Amino acid sequence: MGKLTVLALRAVLVVLLAGSVFVQTVMVPLLAADLEGLNADYAYVRTPFLAIVVLGVVAVQVVLVCVWRLVTMVRRGTVFSDAAFRYVHVVIGAVVAAAVLMFALAVLLAPGEAVAPGVVLLICGASVAILGVALVVLVLRMLLAQAVARDVEAARMRAELNEVI
Repeated sequence: MGKLTVLALRAVLVVLLAGSVFVQTVMVPLLAADLEGLNADYAYVRTPFLAIVVLGVVAVQVVLVCVWRLVTMVRRGTVFSDAAFRYVHVVIGAVVAAAVLMFALAVLLAPGEAVAPGVVLLICGASVAILGVALVVLVLRMLLAQAVARDVEAARMRAELNEVI
């Protein structure tokens, strides 16, 4: 990966992380204040909704930090090692957690008539899409495992060749 690509990706990660901190510190309190005036019939939704939003932002932040670490490993040339799996596993876990949170949001909004059934269905679809992202990352993890195995095999063969020479 070129230096310009790494720099561009890191810039995007910094902007996204700063945006997520802004959402946590500014937007969530504003949302909480807006939900204070919620109809008494739907007041039970306020706290779980805010918790889902905050936990969703945390899941995104975890993914961003892990991607940063993986980019660092790529830059150093150490990504094809067992250490990279730790970050990939955390990314998969965070994305699955985000899918579960999205589904929990759908379950939270489903009862009553506060939200149209079509919106609940769209949220469920988004949950499935997020789960699909987790599956894509899982497939990429399998590719990483194959690359690590081939790298280890190549190192072993180089060592044998050096002994022969």
